[in-house]
Amino acid sequence: MHETTELTEAICRLADRLRTAPQSRLQRGAAAEGLALARELASRAQRLEDPGTAPRAMPDAGIFAVADQLLVAGADFAEAWLGAAASTHRDGVEAGSQEGLREELAQAVELVKEAKRRAGLY
Repeated sequence: MHETTELTEAICRLADRLRTAPQSRLQRGAAAEGLALARELASRAQRLEDPGTAPRAMPDAGIFAVADQLLVAGADFAEAWLGAAASTHRDGVEAGSQEGLREELAQAVELVKEAKRRAGLY
């Protein structure tokens, strides 16, 4: 079975940091980084679930909601990724597609790490 634990744990840690960050840090860009990451993860999830359809944009719900938006988008991505991985395994899809999915997951983990670094939320 494919594993998304590293991704979900990284997202949870970043969301916790966003929740506990002072308003001034959120306003200086931490919230914007979190929202950008949430939007990217949501877009990637939508592409996995419904390829060929233009992804819908996640709205800006404010600096105090960004942690929750990130958690939802991260969970959606993980679920979509697991579904796609299960589908390729079940349907006997060639190894290249499976490798592409593994790369997609690795990229998502790196996106979380980069967003955390840019937001200054070590």
